[in-house]
Amino acid sequence: MHDTATMLIELGAIILVLGLLGRLAGRVGFSPIPLYLLVGLAFGHGGILALQASEEFIAVGAEIGVILLLLMLGLEYSASELVTNLRTQYPSGVVDFVLNAVPGAVAALILGWGPVAAVALAGVTWISSSGVIAKVLGDLGRLGNRETPVVLGVLVIEDLAMAVYLPILTAVLAGAGLAGGSVTLLIALGTVGAVLYLALRHGRLISRAVSSDNAEMLLLVVLGLTLLVAGVAQELQVSAAVGAFLVGIALSGEVAEGASNLLTPLRDLFAAVFFVFFGLSTDPSDIPPVLVPALLLAIVTASTKIATGWYAARRAGIKGAGRWRAAGTLVARGEFSIVIAGLAVGVEPRIGPLATAYVLILVVVGPLTARWTEPLARKVTGRPETPVEPGRAVPEPAKV
Repeated sequence: MHDTATMLIELGAIILVLGLLGRLAGRVGFSPIPLYLLVGLAFGHGGILALQASEEFIAVGAEIGVILLLLMLGLEYSASELVTNLRTQYPSGVVDFVLNAVPGAVAALILGWGPVAAVALAGVTWISSSGVIAKVLGDLGRLGNRETPVVLGVLVIEDLAMAVYLPILTAVLAGAGLAGGSVTLLIALGTVGAVLYLALRHGRLISRAVSSDNAEMLLLVVLGLTLLVAGVAQELQVSAAVGAFLVGIALSGEVAEGASNLLTPLRDLFAAVFFVFFGLSTDPSDIPPVLVPALLLAIVTASTKIATGWYAARRAGIKGAGRWRAAGTLVARGEFSIVIAGLAVGVEPRIGPLATAYVLILVVVGPLTARWTEPLARKVTGRPETPVEPGRAVPEPAKV
């Protein structure tokens, strides 16, 4: 009874602090992610005040947070949108991978962490933060700009690539050999292909089977189905997050919109818990030794993301100012870098502190580069300011 009371007090205090910090971040105009990570560092082992009774509950909440993040991401896209983006944006996706994954892999090898850590750190530096970028685009009033679909296209390619990368990473971390890793990859590719095919051909039937006019029933069915599929995917070593992402893709239309509205508050709550849990599992004293590598890696990969965005916008025929706006927008890293690092800490514990410092830097720098890259480029080149090229209004991607 005493443990239950202690757990409730700890959880209540943490959630209240998260809420207050989230409001503060909103007023300042920054993502709350770095503040959530700092809360975890403060309440974890080696922090100011270590939690006693609620750590196990928070660990389960963190797992649910990852699953809901990927589910909501899947709900944002239809299968046809994913296929279209894959066809039109894959060259930009390849450039994105080469420019941003390679520095992470090279850094891990230079630090002497080995090939397994290199695969993990490559993912940490590769994937941009959809949540932070969505907020920045909204705050800067750029959702209708002509370059915004290019930015979203790169993010979609990254999200789809996660469905292949996460199973590979899971197999590598589990120590599977070449044969075992190949089987896992084939299962992942087969599952992704099958879900895309079913969603394209029979998406309406799937959505109709899940649909309900009762909000409570819709919430229970979608959440229950997602957790079930995520659990089965994890048993197959395909990754629970990928299973959740595929459930989101399979649902479309009014069902996807209704489920998204119902699940958004849950996603926000458990995503915050996930970031706190990652901070809890990181000892603050482990961060100073990796601060310099994290800063150098942040400088390099901020530059490579700027190059990625500029290339993607140029390829789409966007003019100079729009290219630089797209370039600066992609810099922020966040939720997926932490997800990947969380999977890898069991193999290489130093990835956790490095990823925490890396994300803290770029989640703060990202909104600044989005705002100032284009004006700075204009000043350096001496070109006059050009009006924003309007484009069709685009849907806002998932927020965190």
